[in-house]
Amino acid sequence: MKLRTALIAAFLCTTAPAFAQTQPGTPAPNPPQHAPGQAGLKSASDKPVEKLDPAKEAAIRHLMDITESSKLGQNLSAAITAKVRDAMSRAIPQDQLPKFMDSFSQKFAVNAPASAVTDAMIPIYAKTFTMEEIQGLTKFYETPLGQHVVKALPQVSQESQLAGVQLDQPIAIETLRSMETEYPQLKQMLPPDPSAPPSDASPSAAPPNSTPPSTTPQSGAPPKMAPSAAPPQK
Repeated sequence: MKLRTALIAAFLCTTAPAFAQTQPGTPAPNPPQHAPGQAGLKSASDKPVEKLDPAKEAAIRHLMDITESSKLGQNLSAAITAKVRDAMSRAIPQDQLPKFMDSFSQKFAVNAPASAVTDAMIPIYAKTFTMEEIQGLTKFYETPLGQHVVKALPQVSQESQLAGVQLDQPIAIETLRSMETEYPQLKQMLPPDPSAPPSDASPSAAPPNSTPPSTTPQSGAPPKMAPSAAPPQK
């Protein structure tokens, strides 16, 4: 049952919230992993990050502000907190939930400040865009059209994700159903197939090969007549 619930939940997660503004023509960065006070993480294959020019860093922060990318940390924290609340609402008594969430939110904010996400994004912008490109993007996003893109693109992205999930989800479920013979455990994990015939016959249905009682008298037996009324007594 737990596996089935988890699988159904995965399919029902139709869309993730638009965490931050995605700039046109550039892929949204994966949510950065960070530690408090750490500007950014690098893998072993990454080159050492050169010290960033303060003027370029200021230009990047300004660009992130006008595109609302600087809200990524806040949006991620809100989304994670909502997921935790949803999970814990089914795990602990309801009267304990507010206190639990208050404690979690305080500790989470201390250990994962929203500003740390912004700090982790600065080197990504710096190695991706030149100073001239940063300035060009800033000039565009300060226009009415640029601000319209900032406001509208998250909704466009969310609706696009939903449309994609609505197309792919039924196909994924049907694909899993086609594999039930090889993997019988899938049958217990998937939601019921609405096109499958009912497993139990309706109790009101007549049993097979049954014949309704005949109202015709049997051959050779005289029909029963209703008793005649008694003659009136004189």
